[in-house]
Amino acid sequence: MILGLQHIDPQRIAAIDSNGAELRYADISQLSQQITSLIPTRSLCFLLVENNVGGIAWVMSMIDSRQLVPLILNVKTEDTLYQQLLNTYHPTYICAPNHFAVQGEVVDSQYEYTLTKVTDSTPALHSELSHLLPTSGSTGSPKLVRHKYDNIEAAGLNISTFFELKETDRPLMVLPLYYTMGLSMVFSHLRVGATILITGLSMTDPNFWIFLKEQQATSFTGVPYSFQILNLMRFFRMDLPHLELLTQGGGKMPTNLNQKFAEYCREKGKRWIATYGQSECTARMAYLPAKWALDKVGSIGIAVPNGELSLIDTNGTQITSPKTEGEMCYRGKNVTMGYAREQADLALGDERNGYIRTGDLAYFDEDGCYYIVGRMGRFLKLFGMRVGLDECEQIVQADCGIECACVGTDEKMIVYITNADKQNEVKDTLVQKTHIVATSFAIRVIPEIPKNEAGKKLYSKLPIT
Repeated sequence: MILGLQHIDPQRIAAIDSNGAELRYADISQLSQQITSLIPTRSLCFLLVENNVGGIAWVMSMIDSRQLVPLILNVKTEDTLYQQLLNTYHPTYICAPNHFAVQGEVVDSQYEYTLTKVTDSTPALHSELSHLLPTSGSTGSPKLVRHKYDNIEAAGLNISTFFELKETDRPLMVLPLYYTMGLSMVFSHLRVGATILITGLSMTDPNFWIFLKEQQATSFTGVPYSFQILNLMRFFRMDLPHLELLTQGGGKMPTNLNQKFAEYCREKGKRWIATYGQSECTARMAYLPAKWALDKVGSIGIAVPNGELSLIDTNGTQITSPKTEGEMCYRGKNVTMGYAREQADLALGDERNGYIRTGDLAYFDEDGCYYIVGRMGRFLKLFGMRVGLDECEQIVQADCGIECACVGTDEKMIVYITNADKQNEVKDTLVQKTHIVATSFAIRVIPEIPKNEAGKKLYSKLPIT
């Protein structure tokens, strides 16, 4: 079985959801065998998931069976994008929660999900293609990331190693199953025989905290937005004796907030581990060891076990000197096969061969710890000066105490905020910190900053002029 699940006690509980449902390791094996017996030809399946036991059961069983290759999607995927994906990839099967209407031949129904055959045609699939994920922030785009079975094995090993996961762990999973970091939680924890506590409840729902406490969650993984919510609640005063580990990924976290959680963990005897990754690398490429959580706040740390980070300059030459910016690259078995933009791409082999240029600008310090400066495409040149959009967002967050989204052209930076009272303060702060004239900045007030369900900003939704 995938991830060595055959070595786990089959009667152990693999997952519990906030609806009270449970999934044993034996159940994953049984559903995998059922899929193998029901599906005569290796086929593409659109798997629309919610954060519940059924979602984990069908994701893992499809992958393990090797008969169904799932494109893992949010059951609430926007209609236009969903139709575009259907028209582009033409899946043979669709599996979705029972409340989601699908027309076709019902093949199986378990864990409150139904597997339906919607066509007899079967696209050609590469033999090593394990599953597909939409690219981050890909609203309106059918581009997918192609994963292979070895990526899953590598991610499970790497992540369980640096987090020091064990079978007694009970991680609380609030990140979506269709999100690369959420899925990596499943791979890494199932590999060690742990019990995943999965929920779709909002963190502001009292039932969320009842679930966390009653199930004695030992770890929590979130994106920066998750920790912003916790910071606004009474989290730091809560009594959570079973919680041992807090981990963060999904983008750069404001330095002051990062430090606050690192200090909390140090005072409470817990571990705070920031991570860095991309869907193209099966979630995690780097982590900051807990021992450096305070000394190197803002660093993504070092490469995950069995991985290698490096920097190259604009000529493609490797950078060997500390504090020198360059494009960050990664090598490891968790690097995915490439993208799919049309159905024929599902038959393509590995186009990356374990190596990827991430598109992130970074530098490393004397200890070999890396720091992200920004995305290569997230820079403007205002009055001849290079200005990082991500850096400006961090300045506004730190100095003005509000969130913003920065976009624009080399003519002008557009800064979107949600608090009209802060317009002058935001502009004055950016002028002071960047030393660029005020006419280079336009501050616009909007009701809310558009984000996906993982809390990442959707810059494509914001006009750049």
